[in-house]
Amino acid sequence: MSTTSKPIIVGLGPISSEIVAPVLGSEFTYIENPTPQDLAIADGALVRAAFEFNKLVFDSMPNLKVIARTGVGTELVDLKEADARNIPVVVTPGSNTVAVAEGVIAQILHLSKRLGPLTKLVATGKWDQRTKYPVGDLANQTLGIIGYGRIGKKVADIASAFDLKILAFDPIAEIPASNKVGSIAELLADSDFVTLHIPLTPETNGLIGKAELASMKSGAILINCSRGTLVDLDAALESLNSGKLGGLGLDVFDPEPPKHHPIFDHENVVLTPHVMGLSNQATIATYVMAAEGARDVLTGVKPKAIANLKNKQDRSTK
Repeated sequence: MSTTSKPIIVGLGPISSEIVAPVLGSEFTYIENPTPQDLAIADGALVRAAFEFNKLVFDSMPNLKVIARTGVGTELVDLKEADARNIPVVVTPGSNTVAVAEGVIAQILHLSKRLGPLTKLVATGKWDQRTKYPVGDLANQTLGIIGYGRIGKKVADIASAFDLKILAFDPIAEIPASNKVGSIAELLADSDFVTLHIPLTPETNGLIGKAELASMKSGAILINCSRGTLVDLDAALESLNSGKLGGLGLDVFDPEPPKHHPIFDHENVVLTPHVMGLSNQATIATYVMAAEGARDVLTGVKPKAIANLKNKQDRSTK
């Protein structure tokens, strides 16, 4: 414990004290904008997704006992270093599930209904060219979901309201028999829309490349709100230019922020800066869950989800 009468928790990102201080309560001191001196005596840290928690940060926080990450992605946290110091890395699964799922459907609608090019058409006075951009449908089409965890399931729930047929693939998660397919290849071949909800691993890196895009239905739309390197952007651009791929929605990139890629200029692409999970309600929820997790560890209560210390259950973006 720190030398003060109360354990100190710092925000790295930062994270608003108005949201987390009431959760932590009067038994903790929360510092939203910590100094190096604050870091040196901090017992816990609430860490935003974009903050890189590397060995140098660990070294600057010798009193650290818990890290609470907003969200579930831990690519920017040195988990091996946390393991070596026996510091749990708490994550907040489920806090942004609805927000991300809504974002997926929003991107599908944007691309299927051709909102980008049609907006530009009206704004530039080219009304007579409106039939150049046929407007698609969701009803009676097929949505393929790769990764049927929390977000994948919520996407399926929302999509059902649009009368979309659901196909899903996940080697681990339980999927209703009527929706389950035996392989990614089968899903890609049969889907009008495909959305990715899987963690980044050596096996999933570059999951959607030239061969996979070629196997998809002509005019299919691909959405990636998971991890940037799951999709080969060079191959996707080639597929868009040929007309094979009908549209691409991206909320994730590698690196972030990304360098400009020619695909960003394609009219059948919609881009968002990794914010689909940062809706107003989701942001508050993930901050609250992170604060609860840090508080639990420091008061001897088992936290809801830990991403390290040989616990891989929640080391996922699903």
